[in-house]
Parts: sequence; structure tokens; C-alpha cells
Amino acid sequence: MKTPLKTSKIGKTDLEVTQIGMGGAPLGRSNIPTSFETLETAFKKGITYFDTAPHYGAGESEKFYGNFLSTIDRSSFTLSSKVGRLILSKEEASKYEYNGPLTPTIKNNIKASKYPNNVVFNFSKDGILRSIEESLERLKLDYIDILLIHDPDDYYEQALNETYPVLADLKSQGIIKAIGAGMNEWEMLAKFANEADFDCFLVAGRYTLLDHSAIHTLMPICAEKDISLIMGGPYNSGILASDLTSETTYFYEQSPKEIVDRAKSIKMICDQFNVPMKAAALQFGLNHPVVATTVPGPTSPEEVAENIEMANFEIPSNLWEALKTEKLIDENCP
Repeated sequence: MKTPLKTSKIGKTDLEVTQIGMGGAPLGRSNIPTSFETLETAFKKGITYFDTAPHYGAGESEKFYGNFLSTIDRSSFTLSSKVGRLILSKEEASKYEYNGPLTPTIKNNIKASKYPNNVVFNFSKDGILRSIEESLERLKLDYIDILLIHDPDDYYEQALNETYPVLADLKSQGIIKAIGAGMNEWEMLAKFANEADFDCFLVAGRYTLLDHSAIHTLMPICAEKDISLIMGGPYNSGILASDLTSETTYFYEQSPKEIVDRAKSIKMICDQFNVPMKAAALQFGLNHPVVATTVPGPTSPEEVAENIEMANFEIPSNLWEALKTEKLIDENCP
């Protein structure tokens, strides 16, 4: 399908994605009519890259995606979903015990117990194959283009030695087209890049106007190995999409004062150039050559339309120079 939006290739594959995609996490908390209209609006306005996961809404996001995506030509869009979690009945889930550290990722996983089913980590071969099969049922589709290993923070060895080979085998058979990993932290992604043959990584919130931590190690490795980055959380979970006049969230928690102050300084410079901070936030990551696409998570047709408007907003190069002069973004940011 031809799209009015700019596109990029994923790594060394033939897959193309629109440089603005649609992230499915917030949609997991939506409803059938709103989710359908949101996805339909995204597609009609040119978005052809859609990302989701079993974890989002304990399967609800994939179901909502399936309700719409199953009604359009399968060759007209690129879809990524994830492996590493299973959605189980309470009886099945009761057999799982977790005694490790309560990292933010684990805490988010535990919060999913508010849903009728329980979401548990599982990076085993059988778990991965089951996850894919159940995702396809929810999505009402025959295949998924990109599969990402999802949040393996405390499961690095198993993800590398058991999950990855399953995905590599599926790719060699042509069942999937690209292999990746999706995480909030960049450090493990850099390790993955050095240990195995990945096509892409989804990294959330680590190359934004407020956090450039991926630029020094992960991005050079990706450039060297031709691994594309998919930027999740371009608004840093809300603060960069707000007017900063009320409480905001940063990495899913209340924004610290120093982060709010930094965001206000960024907004002041954006205002000087008559550029919405949302536009700068959305386009910032795309300036880097290893970034293929950015995937905000709209919850309504109106947010989809606004995201596309912000992605197409003309930003003078002087704005980025001004942010560097004020030491608000790293001097190495393209």
C-alpha cells in the first residue's frame, strides 16, 4: 500500500515501516468501538506499522488490533507483537512463583492481575510457541511480521539461549520476517546485539528529549550491525505531550521536579521557534539514522491525527542547535 508518510526499512530485511507507527499499550485499556475507530483512522491517514503485545491489557490490545487488522489486506501493513509472557487462567498462574527483585517491569507485570487472566513470564521454547499461537488467535491473522522478546530483564540467559533460537528457526523457515527485543532499558539490548543476529530493537523512553542514554553505546552498535531501532515512549509516558501546568508522568510515575524543570526549559525554546513541544518530541528520535520508526500510543482517533500532524510539522534545524547550546540535548544528537 502506498502511504503519504515517510517509510524506513527494518535492518537487513525487506520489511518497510512508516516512520510513525502505532503503539498498542494504551489501547489495551480501551473498548471495541474506540479501538476500532482509532486503528481505522491511523490506517486511513497512512500509518502502516502497528505494534502490540500479549501483555498489553492481558490480551485485549491484540484482540482490538485483530478486530480491525483482520478486515484489511494483510500485505498492506507491518505488524509486530511480542513473546515472553503468557496469559493464563488463575489456576494455571497459581503454579508460577516469582521470588526475584521487584523491578519496575515485574511490578507492572504484577499489576496485570487486575485482569480476568494472569500474565506470567515464560521464555521457554514451549512457552514461546504457545504465545505465538495464542497471539495469532487473538489477532485473527495468519502471521506476525516482527516478533520481539519482551522485557527479559531478569531472564537474559534463557532469552538468549532458548527464546532467540526459536525465533531464529521461525525466521529461517520464513514464518516471521524479523527478530527483535523490546525493553525499557538499553543496556541488555546492547548485549543482545553483540551476542546474536537481531534485526531490530524496540527501546522505550531511552532516546527522547529528556533521556539520551541510548546514544553512546547502543546506537553505535546498532549502526555497525545494521539493527534498526523502534522508539517507544517518545513522550516519556506523558510529560513531553503535556502543557506542564499540572502533574505529569515520567517513566509511568509522577515526574520529579528536576525533570519538570528540564521539560519547561525545552518547551521555552520550542516556543521561541513556534514549534509545539510534541512535534519536537516525536521527531527527535527520527533524526538519528538508526531509528526506523517511532511508536506513540494513541487512545483515540483525535490523538492519532494529532500525532501525524506533529510528525509532519516543519522544524527549523536551529531549534536543535539551540537545545544543544543550552545543554538540553546531547551534543552528539544528530
